[in-house]
Amino acid sequence: MNLERRRSSIEIIADMLRLGEAGKTEIMYSVNMSYFQLQKYLNFLLEQKLINKVTLGNPSVTYRVTKKGLGLLRSIDGILEILELKEPEDT
Repeated sequence: MNLERRRSSIEIIADMLRLGEAGKTEIMYSVNMSYFQLQKYLNFLLEQKLINKVTLGNPSVTYRVTKKGLGLLRSIDGILEILELKEPEDT
């Protein structure tokens, strides 16, 4: 059964965490979101300590997934597989 195919906030968060480490522009294009959405999600992920802000130089900044973020990603992927919204990983 294919429920609505608009991505949920959970799927967007998982897509962002899957990137591992990326700058704002890369995240925005990879996850297919507006700059406004990007700011909202980055702030949420930072507040929840699911990503860290990494300063590479002035003004170069990237965002890196934390251990807590990886744990959440594994949980989300497991749920999406159960709901058949994601293909199972080859293990």
